[in-house]
Amino acid sequence: MELGILHQDPTERQRELVMKIRELGQNKFAARADQYDREGAFPFENYDDLREAGFLAVTIPEEYGGLGADYQTYCMISAELGRWCPTTALTFNMHAATFMWSFQIADSMPMSDEDRKLHNERRIGIAAKVVEDGAIFAQPFSEPNTAAAAGKSPFGTTATKVDGGWKVNGMKHFASLTGAASYYGLVVTRDEPGFESDMKGAMYLAVPADAEGVEIFGEWDVLGMRGTVSKSLKFTDVFVPDENMMVPPGIYYQGARDYPHMFLLLCPTYLGLSQAAFDFTINYIVGNIEGGPAKGGEARLSPAKQMSLAEMRIKLEQSKALFYRCMSEAKYQPSKADRLRAYCSQYTVMEHANDICRLAIRTCGGRTIFKRFPLERLYRDSRCGSLMLPWTPEICMERLGRESVLDPNELGEAA
Repeated sequence: MELGILHQDPTERQRELVMKIRELGQNKFAARADQYDREGAFPFENYDDLREAGFLAVTIPEEYGGLGADYQTYCMISAELGRWCPTTALTFNMHAATFMWSFQIADSMPMSDEDRKLHNERRIGIAAKVVEDGAIFAQPFSEPNTAAAAGKSPFGTTATKVDGGWKVNGMKHFASLTGAASYYGLVVTRDEPGFESDMKGAMYLAVPADAEGVEIFGEWDVLGMRGTVSKSLKFTDVFVPDENMMVPPGIYYQGARDYPHMFLLLCPTYLGLSQAAFDFTINYIVGNIEGGPAKGGEARLSPAKQMSLAEMRIKLEQSKALFYRCMSEAKYQPSKADRLRAYCSQYTVMEHANDICRLAIRTCGGRTIFKRFPLERLYRDSRCGSLMLPWTPEICMERLGRESVLDPNELGEAA
């Protein structure tokens, strides 16, 4: 059986889950992708299908009613989803990563017995919102001050303690799933007497999308990933109950510092996109695409096209090999080499995705710039990978260079 984006040695469970996504992608998601892109519309139908198949609970443990996908398994699922509809894969990651953070990643971190007990109690109710009610969770991260999302300053969105919960104030930009999410998972700064307003006190709260004081604003008419519908959000004295705290205070900061692979979960979308561009190019050149060269024709005999295909395959295999290794190294307090390799993987996957799409268009030729073919959409979507905070290519390069020559005491405590 052709594995495609699957790891070369998947477990039976991994194969089963990935094949279910492949079936949905081939039969439903791929055919809808163009419409979502043209209209800049959210893929509601795809989410209905994912909900019906149980995948909204993919990263929720089985004992809480979910599918129980671990880090590696989820990455394979996400990459497969990215082959068929990158917009769906990217937005779905915001949802699935929320529960990866709250369960597997949080469970690996030290916390007091009291915090652990309270966290376990709260996440029963949070998981039920997905398993029983089919809720969708977004993960707005970026703010007008980009230094916060890059881990260089406290978040400007704040939470103040009140009876029974918190009052949230602030703004988030590029908030994917605006208008589609049931809850917005916000990283906020604790604004309370006796607590320093710094990154260490950051909290992770699930804000009900229909709560009073939540406002969606701004336009969304952009280059790529148009179906993410990532408008802006404003929060004015929004009440969030205590039970909607996704992890105990300080755990987000601890994770950003000591579980860096939590930020690598954007990569699978672009790895899947790279596979899609490569697959299309092969099928186009050999004559399997309607409106392309004749089947068995001269295009496949062109040395120039063969060389370009070779370059595409090399870049794709480099991206896969590096990411698959990093995927297996995700853990609390990885080694320095593991952390640096994660930066390398983020940079490689994101930059190679656009390079592979560039080569695909050049190899297939002028006809594939028409919107009846997916390459021009994949090219635009792929370019957006370089904008993904908190690990843009520039930030990855900066950290790779700095952490290669400075010891931990010189680096400070920034995430």
